[in-house]
Amino acid sequence: MAEVAFSTLVPRLYASVPGCPQPTMLTHLRDAAIQVCERTLAYRYKMPAVTMVADTYGYDFDVPVATEVHAIFAATSNDCPLDLLTMEQATDAFPEWISGGTTNASSPRAVAQINGDQFNILPVPDDATTYEVAMFLALKPLRTATTMDEVPLGELEDVIVHRALQTLLTLPAMPWTNFDLATYHAKQFTFFTSERRARANLGNARGSMRVRANPLA
Repeated sequence: MAEVAFSTLVPRLYASVPGCPQPTMLTHLRDAAIQVCERTLAYRYKMPAVTMVADTYGYDFDVPVATEVHAIFAATSNDCPLDLLTMEQATDAFPEWISGGTTNASSPRAVAQINGDQFNILPVPDDATTYEVAMFLALKPLRTATTMDEVPLGELEDVIVHRALQTLLTLPAMPWTNFDLATYHAKQFTFFTSERRARANLGNARGSMRVRANPLA
């Protein structure tokens, strides 16, 4: 899908923050986009299958440029569902993982997200067959991003603008500082965040949140 620059949203901010430099507006728009994606989980993406390597725990997420993974919704290994574990749960269930042990290699049963770029498969995969792991993810832009996929950006544009205006209007001692107007945008942000989260959970988003149409392996 096409990428859209955050700068395309700048004109929506002009009237409320007169005199605000464009770089400042872009920073607040990007930060708002990250926060909205985190709270709504509406930037949804089906990751292409990743081939596991025998005796190897760690792998990189295969996601679009300038994005990272905020959460894993679901994961499969050769079409079999994997458990989603926190780091604490993974440590308790697979103690050999901490030492990097491979003597208990087996078919994958669980996945643990390490950070926005990496995940671990547990137990460590064996060489009995080729394991293909696919995931359904919630993404968010990186702190360095200047663009965002047009589908989730279009879906979340109003929420992002309200959040950016809320934070811009509360900057101290600026010509555009306006706490009353910031309160209005904060209320709108809260309302539309809840509405977008509910809509996404029901599958009623106006556009597909899937960036690629790759079938699950």
